[in-house]
Amino acid sequence: MQDRFQVGIITSPHGVSGEVKVFPTTDDVKRFKKLKQVILDTGKEEIDLTVTQVKFSGQMVILKFREFTNINEVERFRKKSLYVTRENAVGLEKDEYFIADMIGMRVVSTDGEALGELADVMQTGANDVYVVKTAEGGELLLPAIRDCVRQVNMETGEITVYLMPGLRG
Repeated sequence: MQDRFQVGIITSPHGVSGEVKVFPTTDDVKRFKKLKQVILDTGKEEIDLTVTQVKFSGQMVILKFREFTNINEVERFRKKSLYVTRENAVGLEKDEYFIADMIGMRVVSTDGEALGELADVMQTGANDVYVVKTAEGGELLLPAIRDCVRQVNMETGEITVYLMPGLRG
């Protein structure tokens, strides 16, 4: 299981007082309202930052950090990632899981057939879609709906799915 999760990527400075524009990489952009601490990964080091202000501008989030007071201090962080620790991550509801924790889990059918390994989760408007990498090197796309995904067992690292007619292709 991962200890930290990416929540955004700095795209550019915003204004002259050290604010940055962030492209959110989390499925819940409102989570930034409660965000107090982030980790900036510069590629060479990780810097703990304290969020002092959050604003929204279209699809972007504008963050102000206590540690930076002018544009010159943040200019070098373009395209750098922001992370939160598991403790600072949003709380999960029943039957919700972090995608990062699910990647690599075995996927089996309700009949016991090994289907492959979860390689990715595509987030669509209606529901997520699990991308399963098969042993033959192909892909199996499964809708992440209750009719299809029957059980996610984090302890055993296994996802049990019902292969609805037409899903195998």
